[in-house]
Amino acid sequence: MSDAAGTDATVEISTDGACLGNPGVGGWGAVLRYRGKEKRISGAETETTNNRMELTAAIEALALLTRPSNVVIWTDSSYVKDGITKWVAGWQRNGWKTAAKKPVKNDDLWQRLLDEEKRHTVQWRWVKGHNGDHYNEIADDLATSAARNLRDAP
Repeated sequence: MSDAAGTDATVEISTDGACLGNPGVGGWGAVLRYRGKEKRISGAETETTNNRMELTAAIEALALLTRPSNVVIWTDSSYVKDGITKWVAGWQRNGWKTAAKKPVKNDDLWQRLLDEEKRHTVQWRWVKGHNGDHYNEIADDLATSAARNLRDAP
């Protein structure tokens, strides 16, 4: 999945986050697809929110790519898609404050996402969650399983 630079090849990534309680135990998952290969990744945190897990899924997936790549990220989170494509430039201009002059929530993750994104050429796409999209369902299962595994660990 690391030799997309300089080619027409695109890494397709489907991401999702889940939270058992919000805030609560959360998980994230991503499915990366490149030239017929597939890699699934996931993780979890004890005290988090769904939005943080949605962001973490995209960050971790992009961080996994070892070279600059052409990437399409599919997310069912309007928060992530709109945040990165519409809102983040204004937040940066405003010193990580909203239009209402309040601190941007999850600014640490937004900054990490920007750092990961700038290494690549990324297109952001929204997909309706829980609507039968094969890779969104896999990402959702990865995120939910990671959260449950952490919650139920001895």
